[in-house]
Amino acid sequence: MADEQLEAPKGGKKGGKLKWIIIAVVILALLGGAGFFLRDQIMGLVGMGPKAAEQGGEAQSADPAAAEAEPKDTELVSLPTFLVNLADPLGRRYLKLSMDVELRNKDAAEKIKKNEPKVRDAVNLLLSSKTFADLSSMESKLALKDEIVSRLNQIVGGSMVLRVYFTEMVVQ
Repeated sequence: MADEQLEAPKGGKKGGKLKWIIIAVVILALLGGAGFFLRDQIMGLVGMGPKAAEQGGEAQSADPAAAEAEPKDTELVSLPTFLVNLADPLGRRYLKLSMDVELRNKDAAEKIKKNEPKVRDAVNLLLSSKTFADLSSMESKLALKDEIVSRLNQIVGGSMVLRVYFTEMVVQ
């Protein structure tokens, strides 16, 4: 009986140590999370973080080519919805795609509107040459955007088309 009494406190101390270790780990995790969260605010105050970039990092940009690559007076033009059969062996799949085109300036927007039949033809031919497998992954969708930008720049001339935004995409 005396042996049982001696063993019970040892087990209690062991459980007590485990509890303190768990509490210490939780406190360290909370401090680490708080430090990670506050890092952006602290760096913003010092002028080194993303907050500083939002407050005036663009005006401090030393690269004039970067400023020229991102003009501020871009135009968005919505193209009509494209509905094409995909180039699948059974011919049962189709693609419905709506997109907006970001253009460098108003002149480019006028050229796109003026050449809408050429734009529709180029995009229809490109889309109808794709298979379901060509459009299934995210990388292939991004590559499709680049291809459309390239085709539209050939029609408009130069590099007037900056980006293409898919507003609706259904593959069935």
